[in-house]
Amino acid sequence: MKLVAVTSCPTGIAHSQMAAENLEQTAEEQGHDIKVEVQGAMGAENELSDADIEAADAAIIASDTSVSQDRFSGVPLIDGTVKDAVNDAEGMIADAIAAADGDASDTKSDINGSEPTSTESNQQRRRGGDRSKSLVARLKRLFN
Repeated sequence: MKLVAVTSCPTGIAHSQMAAENLEQTAEEQGHDIKVEVQGAMGAENELSDADIEAADAAIIASDTSVSQDRFSGVPLIDGTVKDAVNDAEGMIADAIAAADGDASDTKSDINGSEPTSTESNQQRRRGGDRSKSLVARLKRLFN
């Protein structure tokens, strides 16, 4: 699956970078191609071209700021926060894949507001994602 993503936070220094890195690593582990644009106060890094977006099966926006969604028209879009991408990149990618496969009822859904899929209906989705990927856990690993 070919994915594109935009991560954005007000400063664009730490959280948007961590979200981008987590999305890239998770997608790579699952065998998907992904290109992530990082937006912050200093502008955009690794900007997505129109060709990148057109070739994508789905798009992910993990943002705590306003990101223009106009350029993603016609591409299934998952919209969440930077925290979602840092703590639950697997969930965001799974939602993007479901949207690309036509399982989503709309081309745009909110990661926290979407209706549960059949696998989620039997078990409640845990909020906060994987604790081993949290900022505190990463800092502990860094200083040990």
